[in-house]
Amino acid sequence: MGEKEEAAVCGGTAAAQEGRHIVLVGFMGAGKSTVGRWLSRKLFWQLLDTDAMIEARAGMTISEIFAVRGEEAFRSTETEVLAGLARMRSPVIISTGGGMPLRAENRAALRSLGRVVYLRVKPETVCERLAGDTTRPLLAGEGRRQKVEALLTQRGPVYEETAHLTVDVDGRTPEEIAGEILEKLHIDR
Repeated sequence: MGEKEEAAVCGGTAAAQEGRHIVLVGFMGAGKSTVGRWLSRKLFWQLLDTDAMIEARAGMTISEIFAVRGEEAFRSTETEVLAGLARMRSPVIISTGGGMPLRAENRAALRSLGRVVYLRVKPETVCERLAGDTTRPLLAGEGRRQKVEALLTQRGPVYEETAHLTVDVDGRTPEEIAGEILEKLHIDR
């Protein structure tokens, strides 16, 4: 088996074999977990979801962490989880929580992990996808659309600053989005 075929069987390009992960960032409801699962299956790479890792570490849901410990404690745990990901050697897909890049130290750490892809989503798509979802502490209560718009306005530039690549997700399937990511990152499928 040649080098290229061996790299493909083992999970992608030689660059990916050197520990260069694909890191998905973006607002809640952008499809990070869904696209991450598709990429994971396509590349045969493990998918790591930072929100799930935080919940496992804390022994409670994100909503409970916010309610019991507060947002700052949650953000500190995000940073701790991110530090642990830096030790991963095999290439993985990392799906981050929507607020992970808010801290400057996290932005730098995310970029050092590998190729950061910002899944850009419009407010109407977020509201449609999260309709009836009561697990999002930052969207709790009245005025969900206004909250989404305000948070996207605040976070959009942060996501763009963090990302190596921006992919628009509105009106597209996870397969189309993942295909664009793989093509633009030059990763063999």
